[in-house]
Amino acid sequence: MTGRGQRMLKRTVCRSHQLSAESIAKDLQTWCGLQMSPTTVCRELHGMGFHGRAAASKPSITKCNAKRRMPWCKLHLHWTLEQWRHILWSDQSRFCLVI
Repeated sequence: MTGRGQRMLKRTVCRSHQLSAESIAKDLQTWCGLQMSPTTVCRELHGMGFHGRAAASKPSITKCNAKRRMPWCKLHLHWTLEQWRHILWSDQSRFCLVI
C-alpha cells in the first residue's frame, strides 16, 4: 500500500470511528475510490498501531496494598522537602518490601 493510501485509511478510521474492517473498506471505496479487502484493512491498521481490542479494567490499588500504604503515609506525613528528595520514585515496580 502506498503512503497516500495509508494516510487515507488513517483519516477514514479517525473520521468515522468504524469498528468493522468491512465497513471501513466500503467507506474507502465510496469516499476515496480505493478498493481494499477487509483483510488488507486489518493488516494495515495493525501496522499503523490500531488494535481491535478493549483495554482490561484493572484496579489502581488492591485492598491489601492499601492497608500497607496507610501506615507508611502516616509515618511520612511531616517529612520535609529535603527528605522527600532522597526518595527514588517509580510507578512500575512489581515487588513488595516487607520490613
